[in-house]
Amino acid sequence: MAYSYLISPIAAVEYEEAFSWYEERSIIAADSFILAVQNAINAACADPYRYRNTYKNLRELTLKKYPFNLVYYISDENKTVVIISIYHHKRNPAGKYHKTKRK
Repeated sequence: MAYSYLISPIAAVEYEEAFSWYEERSIIAADSFILAVQNAINAACADPYRYRNTYKNLRELTLKKYPFNLVYYISDENKTVVIISIYHHKRNPAGKYHKTKRK
């Protein structure tokens, strides 16, 4: 059974900022970015334990063709993948896992 997903407000802002950046440069790149994010979300929901556990209970997977990681944790009681960050590879990794308080 596939899990559902939630996107935290911080991850939503990161997603919107990245989309806007790509949109300013190319509509095609922006549309491809949306597809890459959606494909990553679908993959995480289909098999959430498949991707690497990088810090405590957080997992992440790399978007195809874009320099971003989808950082999430799994809520088994709700069968939900909670996305806490869409994190660019060039950003300081020290803040990657400290976005929100997790349950």
